[in-house]
Amino acid sequence: MATSSLPLLSLFLFVTLLHTTSGTTSTGSGACATTPDTGSTLRIIHAFGPCSPLRPAVPFPSWADFLTDQTERDTTRLLFLNSLASTGTGKSFVPVASGKQLLQIPNYIVRGRLGTPAQNLLLAFDTSNDAAWIPCNGCTGCPGGSPWFNPATSTSYHPVPCGSYQCNQVPNPTCYPRAKSCSFNFSYTASSFEAGLGQDSLSLASDTVSSYTFGCLQKVVGNSIPPQGLLGLGRGPLSFLTQTKAIYGSTFSYCLPSFKSLNFSGTLRLGTNGQPKRIKTTPLLMNPHRSSLYYVNMTGIKVGRRTVAIPPSSLAFDPATGAGTVIDSGTMFTQLVRPAYEAMRDEFRRQVKAPVTSLGGFDTCYNGPVTIPAITLLFDGMQVTLPEDNVIIHSTYGTLSCLAMAAAPEGMNAVLNVIANMQQQNHRILFDVPNSRVGFARELCT
Repeated sequence: MATSSLPLLSLFLFVTLLHTTSGTTSTGSGACATTPDTGSTLRIIHAFGPCSPLRPAVPFPSWADFLTDQTERDTTRLLFLNSLASTGTGKSFVPVASGKQLLQIPNYIVRGRLGTPAQNLLLAFDTSNDAAWIPCNGCTGCPGGSPWFNPATSTSYHPVPCGSYQCNQVPNPTCYPRAKSCSFNFSYTASSFEAGLGQDSLSLASDTVSSYTFGCLQKVVGNSIPPQGLLGLGRGPLSFLTQTKAIYGSTFSYCLPSFKSLNFSGTLRLGTNGQPKRIKTTPLLMNPHRSSLYYVNMTGIKVGRRTVAIPPSSLAFDPATGAGTVIDSGTMFTQLVRPAYEAMRDEFRRQVKAPVTSLGGFDTCYNGPVTIPAITLLFDGMQVTLPEDNVIIHSTYGTLSCLAMAAAPEGMNAVLNVIANMQQQNHRILFDVPNSRVGFARELCT
């Protein structure tokens, strides 16, 4: 049992610090100083943190505004994940939604280099995505804020030909007679994008992936896609994990620091070398209809010492409907199907024994210090007891604290329980695809 009395720093505070402290956005000095990428280990930057070039130009007016924005992003992300779970297209690229980005901007980015000579890029990594795309020079409608790749200046770039294996993996492949190269397009309601399929050398940390296949974005109509490139770590045919199987053995891990970390920098470790030897693991489940999602079997939740009475159907893995539990890097706050969340929330409230208020998408908040019971996620073969930092999000000044989990929004036919990145922070999360397992090990990630 821990007493929630000391304030934790929210991302709103980080954004505020960004605009009030000079000399902290350089990667070489100050609060944003980080060690360089080495070997097969890359530094992770939070997309909205003070050390990110994609940080908001204007800070959120209040902590409540920040939470509202993040919960809206999570709602859109949940729509995306549930669309993946309920469909079986098997395609490597995902649609862009009208009004809101269906893909949504993943929360974490790494730095990479593409082409010869190398061009510096920002890449968002996403465990629930197979996509590999880069905004390219001359793209119409692509957002700014991140470097674009110019294939014309790379001597190692070449377009993927029509009829190739890679061309057959993208949605709606098109071959123009003169170009004789593969292009594709995808649309979703009022939004669409067009891209040419190309190959070039991609360098991450000290490693180089030759003939990396990616979509070179040429035109975006409607709501823009994320400004950075996308590094899909799912298991589809064109995902980064599949393309680099011979190098990294379909194995990777990451460690995400807590919001209390000033520079909010973690690590993405590719390959089998350097992975933790002692780690709790649970079997990785395969959904043949949607191989990109990392399903695990969550069997229950404990609040304090009490196992919550959750209907088994709310946790059951069902490949036919896409129901079950996934580990996702792109959602900020864990989302549970409503019966599971309500059962957990009600037991949490019963043990806290304090007046409850709400804020934005969070329905279990408290004014003043309260005693927080431990929350333990139960999986086949392992239990993960979350530190208080992973359970409660505090206001900037520590006067209000909220349970950092939520139910799927009303009206959404949600079938997924999503274990999100706040609940993963300060853990090394291992994805060992050859051995069909996902692991959790406590680690101070900063």
